[in-house]
Amino acid sequence: MNARLNYFTSPIAGKTLKHLMPAGKALKNTSLPLATQELVALRVSQINGCAACLDMHTKEAAAAGESAVRLNLVAAWREATVFTEAERAALELAEEGTRVADAGRGVSDEVWARAAEHYDEEQLTALVILVSFMNMVNRLNIITQQPAGDYEPGQF
Repeated sequence: MNARLNYFTSPIAGKTLKHLMPAGKALKNTSLPLATQELVALRVSQINGCAACLDMHTKEAAAAGESAVRLNLVAAWREATVFTEAERAALELAEEGTRVADAGRGVSDEVWARAAEHYDEEQLTALVILVSFMNMVNRLNIITQQPAGDYEPGQF
């Protein structure tokens, strides 16, 4: 599979992505646990079918010490016993935040309340930005057919 274009070398992308990509990196320095960030990034990318992001975040999570069992069970997190209640709340928020058109109403008050039980305002803000950011990057990769498999941890 070949990418339709390399948006990192495109002049217009260079002018816009140089402002957007640091936002993703800035999330790493928030109090939202890194493990939660990677699990959420994986779940959003699974829902959207973004192979490039699945490749990246699976490898980044593994390099950070995440277990293969947890990585393999993200798609079935509701039935899996390996996630904390806080992680489950984050994954639920990520799903509803990604599938906003499906529900026709966005994130429900119940889902938001469950997330707010486990995360403070800074962490909730980081979680919302992460879900939004991942959806944007997923769409960039999917539209341009970015291939997966060659990502090396720490590459970006």
